[in-house]
Amino acid sequence: MPIYRLLQNTSFGPEHISIIAAAFESVCRELHLAEREDPLRDLVAEKILECAQKGELDPAQLEQCAREALRGH
Repeated sequence: MPIYRLLQNTSFGPEHISIIAAAFESVCRELHLAEREDPLRDLVAEKILECAQKGELDPAQLEQCAREALRGH
């Protein structure tokens, strides 16, 4: 799962990792991105992490961040 690989080198604590991972899983389920090798899953993971690193830790906002990024692709 790409989000966990990306989170390995961050300073987020367990609570924040849980929020970020849940937002990632939610968007992937919503978009039917079940294939682990799907490049869109990587994009979702990257965008959610990018928003989290800017200080956003509200799950709904993290999900929205990923959706907006996907609209551009």
